[in-house]
Amino acid sequence: MQTLIIKTNSMTMKKYMIAAVAALALTACSEKKFHVEGTIANAKDSVLYFENISLTGPEVLDSVKLGDDGAFSFSGAGQEVPDFYRLRIGNQIISLSIDSTETVTIRGTWPQMAGSYEVSGSENCQKIKELALMQMDLQRRALAVSRSEALTVDASNDSILSMIKAYKDDVKTRYIFPNPGKPYAYFALFQTMGDMLLFNPRTDRDDIKVFAAVATSWDTYWPDAERGRNLHNIALEGMKNVRIADAQNNRTIDASKVQEAGLIDIALRDNKGQLRRLTELKGKVVLLDFHVFALDESPARILLLRELYNKYHAQGLEIYQVSLDGDEHFWKQQTAALPWVCVREDQGMGSTTLRVYNVQAVPEFFLIDRGNNIVGRSQTIKDVEQSVKALL
Repeated sequence: MQTLIIKTNSMTMKKYMIAAVAALALTACSEKKFHVEGTIANAKDSVLYFENISLTGPEVLDSVKLGDDGAFSFSGAGQEVPDFYRLRIGNQIISLSIDSTETVTIRGTWPQMAGSYEVSGSENCQKIKELALMQMDLQRRALAVSRSEALTVDASNDSILSMIKAYKDDVKTRYIFPNPGKPYAYFALFQTMGDMLLFNPRTDRDDIKVFAAVATSWDTYWPDAERGRNLHNIALEGMKNVRIADAQNNRTIDASKVQEAGLIDIALRDNKGQLRRLTELKGKVVLLDFHVFALDESPARILLLRELYNKYHAQGLEIYQVSLDGDEHFWKQQTAALPWVCVREDQGMGSTTLRVYNVQAVPEFFLIDRGNNIVGRSQTIKDVEQSVKALL
């Protein structure tokens, strides 16, 4: 059997290798990339991080220790779908959106680079800067109102809620509805004040419409984008929550059938400002008490509750007391020394909570077992203490 031998001289092989390397270099040069570059002044020796903001949170892609001139340059593969990034030193953040292969230039100054930078090369990044500065201004104004000693808690909260509403209306009018498919419209949906989403489609039916508008645009331009699917899921979840809330608002609890009913949650702030949920007390026997401290018979009733609480709390009894008093300051004074959970319904006798529990007059109470099930109310319980003991 003959062996086929292919011979080539060294010159031919050398030419082949040169051509192969050239082709590889041409492929590398033609790869689509985006670039983020610029300077952060007065930040020598600081580490500047370049991070991708995914649906699961920030991920560090690259970093650089800045020199005397503060220059930096980052790059990444061009994206078919707009994506979100940020530059960060410590807690100072510049948010960015990258579309395809653009080059974005940032000129900032440390230590307040989040609020004092210039951006060029991207309309989306410019709009995101505008939104970020507006958000910072909202937070400053809200903080000033919350610290004002001239305002009551109710007045302070009302003022802040008005600010938030005005802010959302402005953002919807100028940034979201005119161009819902723009990345900056998407960015606006997830702005926060503290830990609170400004646009919250999980509880606000108007905010559901905003999310749906952006989701529809993403479907049009990027039908397979994960972010678009996520927007749809959020909007659908919000619709579901609103329907459940509407159903609960129209629901009443028949006193004769209350022992068969499950527990409808109550979430109100206590006298220390913390949000307290009734369902968080699962595992305890709970006396849900609706009360008005301004009534003449209130002191006597509080004494009876104290006696019951002191006697059985160690065995697992808890009291979740809902005040319907209109004067918040008075309520805080009256509840300052009480050992149980004291919350306040600021809508008084017209509140949704009372409609849901079919409370026609106060005082009124419900008894809840360790499994978060209502087992009785005032009309069906003859002896409160014996009923509590039986559940313990």
